Formats: sequence, C-alpha cells, structure tokens
Amino acid sequence: MVAKIAIVGRPNVGKSTLFNRLTGKRMALVNEAPGLTRDRREGDGLVGVTKVRLIDTAGLEEVEAGTIEARMRGQTEAAVAQADIILFVMDTRSGVVPADEEFATLARSSGKPVILVANKCEGRAGAGRAYEAYSLGVGEPIPISAEHGQGLIELEAALEAALAALPEDGVGHEDADAGVRPLRIAIVGRPNAGKSTLVNAILGEDRLITGPEAGITRDSIAVDFVWKGNEIRLFDTAGLRRKPKVRAGAEHLSVGDALRAIRFAEVVILLVDALAPFEKQDLQIADLIEREGRALVIAVNKWDQVRGKKERLKDLQIEIERLMPQLRGVRLAPISALKASGLTRLMTGVFEINETWNRRIPTAKLNRWLHEAQERHPPPAVRGKRIALRYMTQPNARPPSFIVFASRAEKLPESYRRYLVQGLRTAFDLMAVPIRLTWRKGKNPYASKRKRS
Repeated sequence: MVAKIAIVGRPNVGKSTLFNRLTGKRMALVNEAPGLTRDRREGDGLVGVTKVRLIDTAGLEEVEAGTIEARMRGQTEAAVAQADIILFVMDTRSGVVPADEEFATLARSSGKPVILVANKCEGRAGAGRAYEAYSLGVGEPIPISAEHGQGLIELEAALEAALAALPEDGVGHEDADAGVRPLRIAIVGRPNAGKSTLVNAILGEDRLITGPEAGITRDSIAVDFVWKGNEIRLFDTAGLRRKPKVRAGAEHLSVGDALRAIRFAEVVILLVDALAPFEKQDLQIADLIEREGRALVIAVNKWDQVRGKKERLKDLQIEIERLMPQLRGVRLAPISALKASGLTRLMTGVFEINETWNRRIPTAKLNRWLHEAQERHPPPAVRGKRIALRYMTQPNARPPSFIVFASRAEKLPESYRRYLVQGLRTAFDLMAVPIRLTWRKGKNPYASKRKRS
C-alpha cells in the first residue's frame, strides 16, 4: 500500500497550491476566493524515491449542521481518518487564529503523525510570525512558500522522516498491477443533473458532496476504483452552463477544469434529466464531446419517475438520432442515480463503446469496402471528369480515423464524405463513436513522364 498524506487547514492558507507543488501537476484549482475546494482530491507524488498519495481537503471554519460547509467538514474528517500522515498548513501572514487551533485539536486527536507547515513565508511579515505556530502544540513549524517553491527541501526531509517511522507493511510499495492504465471516464452535464450522486452510487459510498444546491462541485475530482476487475479512474466535474451565464472567477476556472476532464477522458458519460432531456445545453455538450473525439454514453437520470418506460426510451432514441445525426446509434442508459439503479447497464455500455472507440480495421477489408461503396454510389463527376477514390487506410483509432487517397480530393463534396462515414459505421459496427475521415490527393503516376517529355 502507498502511504496517504492529508493536507488540512483553514480556508485560503494555500493547501491546493501545496498539493499542486507536491504532485508536480496543476490538478487542484487555485484562486484568491476562499472555499474553492469542497470535495477531497487525491493525487500521486514522490517524497524522495517513495511514492505517496496526497489528499487535498476543504478549509473549515465554524459550520452549522445540514449546510454545504458541514458536508465539506465530513469530507475533511474522512481524509484525516484514512491518512497516514497529516500536513497541517497555516498562513503566517495572518498568524495563529481560532480556526487554526480547532484544526490543531483535530490533528492531535487523530493520533497520526502531524507536520506543521507555516506557509506564505516569502516576506518579512510572514517569516517573522512563523514561530507563533509553536503555540498550536503540534511540533516545530516548517517555513515554506508553496507559491514560490521555497522551503520544500526542508518539508520533504520532514516527510521522509515521518514515512520512515511508519510501519513497514505498506509504505512506498506499489501494487503488482500498478502499471495497468485505468480507463478514464468523465461524467459531465448541466448543473444539478446528479453527477456527484451518480459517482457515489457507482462507488457505493458517499465519496463526494451532494445536495439540492446547484454548483456544489467546483473542480474535477478523480476517483480510482475497480469495476468487475477493470481499473477505472472516474472524474466528477462541475456543471456546464451556457457560456453567457458563466461568471468570471471561480466558476470560470471550474468550467475550464471540466473541459480538460473531457479532453483527457476516453469515455464521457453525459448525464441528462429524464424529465427535461436534450435541452440546448445538453446538445451543445454532446457536440463538444464529439468534436473532441471522445466516446459518448448518455445516462438518462431520474428514470424512476418516468411512466411508460419502454415507449419513452424508444422515443428518446429516435429524438437523439434526429438531433445528433453525427453520433448515430449513441447509447442511452436509463438510470436513477439516487436509487443506484441501472448502473450495470450503464457501465456495460461504457466498456462496449470504449471497445468500439479503440477498434482498428485491416486495410484489405477497408479497400474492399471502398470499392463496393464506389460501385453502389460513384463519386460525382466534376466538370465532366470522374473523381477516383484509389486507396483507404486507418492510421489511428481513439477515435477511428481514416484517410482516403483520391484524384482531385479537394473537389469531393461534403455529401459524399457523409455517405462514406455512414457506410463505415454500418459496415464495421462503428456506431455512436466519432469518425474522422480526411482526403489526400493521390499521386499522378504520369507526372514524371510528362516532365521528361
């Protein structure tokens, strides 16, 4: 097992900045506005040569039961409970405040090794107040500046000492299957569609904060798990609203994070509301997924509230075929995230579409099909001259991509490209995945002879 290190502290002390430093990636969103992190986010990092799992957490202050802040506190307490080491971060510019003392109590009561990090020490004011942290009773503070990368050598030394003191049965040893790359799945949709509830239902635990409030999720949270022996990395994302409604600041960062999750995913689950399906924003998100070349499955949520399920599912399939002809045959998976129903069908569809998205077709089969397609429907003549399609090959999968070599390729109309794309879907069972078809001008075998004459 890999040692887990939880980064805790009150809001806006630089926990996410330190998390990004220690993972070596800009995984967590960072903004001047406090409270941007709500769910706990995990990422891998190295301390010396030892692999560790880092957990970024929400900042906590006084909270009332039933609020979003109370649910955030539950996520932080869960991170502390599962951690092997706690990095307690304080802001030296503001000095020790009551919220720091509350966190110190939480850290001490955990019984875990605690490393006190005095952040924002790059200026005289910060450096001078770092030693106020002794009053917290959790050890000697390590002055750093997470933003400027100062003091990280000393912090790494303290972490190495803490790791060395942990029991040997599970520190820094990777699993035998650590080289297996997990299938990356992003769950996207409009705000309050039930994305976090769906993630919790798939995982079988309350891993992410949920509630009736729209916009609870702000950054894309990655969760690793195993589904029937298959390694999966699941990304929960912030809701995507229409561009004019996206406000600057934290929401703008959240939308950018969600778009990155789509680009780095292999399969994207678009969650729509069964009671108001395929609104304009749903279709725009689906079109974005197709343009990014990702495999798509549409999960129709709140299916438990639908009457006449069989007829309704058939109507929805017809409607999406009409609205999204570029993704003919896209899979619809009726589910109820709240009641955790329909999940097996959804995940089966995810693995099936991933197999299609990765499919490669032998060149010989492609060219036999191309010959037959031209016989059924020859390319149009341009100014009395026939366009010849000479050769076809598939250079890439993920998504399936094809090149057709043709004379005067630039003259081929878009309608003939659509004819070939739909033919490829039907002939090679490439339904519901983006297909990339490009033309290349074929070489003229007589060009060199003309030059010599």
